[in-house]
Amino acid sequence: MNRAAFHAALRDPASGDFKTYSVKQFESLEAIVLEGRRRAVSLCHLAAILAEAHHETGGMMRPIEENLNYSARRLTQVWPARFPTLASAEPYAGNPRRLANRVYGGRLGNVEDDDGWVFRGRGLAQITGRANYRKFGLAETPDRACDPATAIRILFDGMVHGLFTGKRLTDFDTADSRPPAATGYRYAASRAIINGDIRQNGPKIEAYGRAFEAALRAAGYGRESASTDPAVVVVLRPGAVEKAPGAEGVNASQGAKFNRLRRLIEAAAAFLARWAK
Repeated sequence: MNRAAFHAALRDPASGDFKTYSVKQFESLEAIVLEGRRRAVSLCHLAAILAEAHHETGGMMRPIEENLNYSARRLTQVWPARFPTLASAEPYAGNPRRLANRVYGGRLGNVEDDDGWVFRGRGLAQITGRANYRKFGLAETPDRACDPATAIRILFDGMVHGLFTGKRLTDFDTADSRPPAATGYRYAASRAIINGDIRQNGPKIEAYGRAFEAALRAAGYGRESASTDPAVVVVLRPGAVEKAPGAEGVNASQGAKFNRLRRLIEAAAAFLARWAK
C-alpha cells in the first residue's frame, strides 16, 4: 500500500475533516490499517471501520475516554428524554461522574452504584457498560480499553463479529460491495453496528466511509503486487551456480520452487520497506 498516496488523498481539501490530520493522527490511522491488512479485511469493510473510529473519537483517531462534561443546555439536547428541562439538567451540568451514573446506571449490565462512571465510554469504539466490557474481557480492568492495541482489537472484533449491537460488517454488503473494485457498501446503514442513531449520524458515517474508501483505493489497499508502491523497488539477482558433473538432469521443479520462494521474499521485503518509513 502506498502510504504517500493514502495521506495525500485524505489531505485533499475535498476530503473535509481529514485535511487537518496531524502526524499523530496518521500514526494511529496507520495502526488500524495495518490491523486490517493483518486480518485481510476487505477495502470497504476497512473504510467502514475507519469511519466509525473517526466518528467515535471526534476525529482524533486514538483511544479516548468519553467526555461527560456538559452544560445544562447541552444535556437537554443530547438526552432530551432524561433532561426535558434546564432545571432537570442543572444538577448534572459540569459533573461527569454524577451524569454517567444517571444516564448509564441500571442498564448496559451496570448493577453497582458507580458502574455508570466506571464503565463509561472508552477506546476507539467507545464501549460503554459493564456488559460490554465483560464481552472483551475487561470487566476487572476497564481502563485497558484505552490501550491502543486493545482498543484496535475491540474495534475489529466488535465490528467484524457483531459484538456491539449484534450487527456486523457483512450485514451491509451489497452485490456491488464484495468485489475488490466495489463501491456499493451501505456505510450509513452500517452505523447500526455500533449505535442505532442512524438517522442522526448515518449521513456522517456515509461521508467518512466514502472518503476513507477513496483514499484506500488511491493507495492500492488490498493489491498483492509490490509494484503498486512506486517507492519500493526490490531486485534479487541470484548468482551463477556452477554445475557439478552429471548435474544436467536436475529436476526442473527445483527451479519452480526457487521462483516461488523469490516472489515471497520480494513481497515480504516490499511490505517491510513500506511500513518502516
